Amino acid sequence: MSDDLPAGSAPAPAAPGGPDELRVLAAPRQLAVDEAMFTAPGLPGTFRLQLFTAPGARAVAVATQIGGEEGMGLMNGVERYAGAVWERHCPDQEVPPVWVEWQLWPEGSGREARLRRVVFAGADGYRPCGPRWTAITHEELQDLAGAPVAADRGDGYVPRPAEVEPQLVFGEFAVARLARPRPFREPGCMPAGVRWWRRWARQVLPRRGVRACCWYHGGDWHTVSAMALDVLQRARAQGVEADDVEEFAVAHAAAAGATGWESEALATLFSIADAIQPARETGYINGQHRAQAMLEAGVRRTVVLHHVYET
Repeated sequence: MSDDLPAGSAPAPAAPGGPDELRVLAAPRQLAVDEAMFTAPGLPGTFRLQLFTAPGARAVAVATQIGGEEGMGLMNGVERYAGAVWERHCPDQEVPPVWVEWQLWPEGSGREARLRRVVFAGADGYRPCGPRWTAITHEELQDLAGAPVAADRGDGYVPRPAEVEPQLVFGEFAVARLARPRPFREPGCMPAGVRWWRRWARQVLPRRGVRACCWYHGGDWHTVSAMALDVLQRARAQGVEADDVEEFAVAHAAAAGATGWESEALATLFSIADAIQPARETGYINGQHRAQAMLEAGVRRTVVLHHVYET
């Protein structure tokens, strides 16, 4: 199933996520749902849902969240978030709502809000799969929705009570000790995690091949992890705070002549939002797909993010 509506027989279908496709999807809609604390079953986290509908038109969902909120972020939970909206509010439509993420940031953070359209490759029941992110402008969003779209978290937003803040610490970690991943975005090339015997075999006979199946297999994690360990050592020596190591790592990658993929992959390892985070109860807070790619390649050591609570 494609993420596009049937395009008809005359012209070729517009490229998914492109300007032509957005113009095809645009329609005069009305705001049908505005829920400041939308939740998906089994997921910790909320977002503001603005759902725009019109007879005969595909629904448009705008999910708004503030960076650093407690719980699952928009990017990591996109399949289950979009599936919950689809099943709850427009179950009669054959395709999921047109999905737009609006990432806000706290005042004083110095970061600009980010708008991104998510195009799904298909769906299994009410669970979209294969997300791909593309930038969308505020003007394009307004035309797409066909009605005013609010640019805030909503009056009904209630932040979770303040908890003891953990200290964020990046550290070196043996990849073979990571929990067995259970990937959910790339079922074709990541069907069922990496078994224990296979991960140890890869430690003895590592692989460095690049595959075109997905982003996670699109580069050499041996090279990226070696760069990450170097960045970690340099950042500690220079007293770089955890929040600033991502920028420090990107600068290091540029100076080292890293490829675009290597720079992006290195940045994810030092991103507070996207770093690999092992969890005792669930295996991972984040990073299952990168962990699987590293295990398959036989990477020995990499960098992960720990939350350390003072006692």
